[in-house]
Amino acid sequence: MSSPVQVPYQSFVKIDLESSSSRYMQIANQLINAIQRGFLISGTKLPGTRSMASILGEHRKTIVAAYDELDAQGWVEVIPNKGTFVLSEKKSKKNRFSPISNNQLAQYPKETGYSFEKTNLLDNPFDYANCELIFNDGTPDVRLNQMDQLSRVYSSNIKRKNNQKKFGYYNQEGSEYFKENLSNYLNLSRGLHISKNNLLITRSTEMSVYIISQILLRPLDSVVVASLSYFSVNMIFQKSGARIFQVPIDDEGIDVEAVRTLCMKQPIRMLYLTPHHHYPTTVTLSAQRRIDLLALSSEYGFVILEDDYDYDFHYDKSAVLPLASSDTEGMVIYVGSFGKSLAPGFRTGFVVAPENVMREMRKYLGIIDRQGDVLMEQVLGEMIEEGEIHRHLKKSLKIYQQRRDEFASLLKNELGDYVDFKIPTGGLAIWTEWDSSINLMKLAAMCQKNQLFIPRTLLYQSRSVTAMRLGFGHLNEEEMRESVEVVKKVLR
Repeated sequence: MSSPVQVPYQSFVKIDLESSSSRYMQIANQLINAIQRGFLISGTKLPGTRSMASILGEHRKTIVAAYDELDAQGWVEVIPNKGTFVLSEKKSKKNRFSPISNNQLAQYPKETGYSFEKTNLLDNPFDYANCELIFNDGTPDVRLNQMDQLSRVYSSNIKRKNNQKKFGYYNQEGSEYFKENLSNYLNLSRGLHISKNNLLITRSTEMSVYIISQILLRPLDSVVVASLSYFSVNMIFQKSGARIFQVPIDDEGIDVEAVRTLCMKQPIRMLYLTPHHHYPTTVTLSAQRRIDLLALSSEYGFVILEDDYDYDFHYDKSAVLPLASSDTEGMVIYVGSFGKSLAPGFRTGFVVAPENVMREMRKYLGIIDRQGDVLMEQVLGEMIEEGEIHRHLKKSLKIYQQRRDEFASLLKNELGDYVDFKIPTGGLAIWTEWDSSINLMKLAAMCQKNQLFIPRTLLYQSRSVTAMRLGFGHLNEEEMRESVEVVKKVLR
């Protein structure tokens, strides 16, 4: 056990000077109460009598008498030359009795004494299982991360004297060094024309969308999303009070004419889309539809919230530049995540927007994330400046492309009678469409019994669609084969 002095005894041992009970019995009874409530767990070493007397401001003889009472009742064990230790009920050899009735025993309340608003909108959609194999919606393989190099850069930054002063105060603005390097990186890789003043650094894409929704959305505002869209973002929109309207998607991305029809019927405040690889179907928004959406946004005055969640992962050709790179009217807010190919603790979210709305975003960020993470941002900025991010991404992309091709081959050869799909040009997942006679929930349940976990957030089944978004990035070749074999076995 840790040092007994660290336990806040004075917080739960209080002497009532007006009580008819003696001081040592009050101390003994309250220590028993602390043991019953779990404040003092089995094996805890109580302070010596002199130390406890100093802590409680009592005479040592009073503490000695209290410890003797605890020993007599079987709550503690006195070991010569070692100290006094709390006993569990199983270890106690003495018949104990509790001087405190059940009514007197203090317990933390199970429910509040006040009412509050409850919501089902934010119920956790994620589920977990302890299986040997897991499908997800497309995440990198942490085993490919260069942890030695990351830890070296992190350690060197925290040891530098000129950095230490930066960590001693709250900094909601983030690292200026990181924002300068990130803005340069985004300009080069995504064709943007921004400065550090157009950047907001957040913890995640979800935090970015939350801040944006707080500023731009009001109750009953209309937000347009694709008929299949990212559920977490939809939850944020709904919680803000917005009305969500869905429009169809096809092989060229979101249906622009359907968006136009909605605009003609009612005011639209925002359009949310993932044009690079649509979530969850992975299709890329065509060039013509990008032009049409920008024109439509300018004509009807709605905000385009562009989520580029996996821009860095493209294989077959150069990535299509985001809508934000062609926005001249200030209608696009661009959000994404940086360092997705790195370990989770080294990733960060960001928002790109004109400076006037950026000033409002920083106010909200200052409330929900005042301290920021300047150290991690310094590390990322250094990795950008030294080219480590580019080298690591270039190396890992070759591996992910091989895994994509291997996974596609397995799906075609082993499950071709049940599933149809198109090989995506990028990303870490494949959108698979299944025979409509297959119950995907039952399929997932049976796979789980065979040590393959398929979360319900990957399943899309209705009258019009029977599909799964299956991530391959986190699986090596052997794990892919085993996972596909489990599905094949269950289907047969």
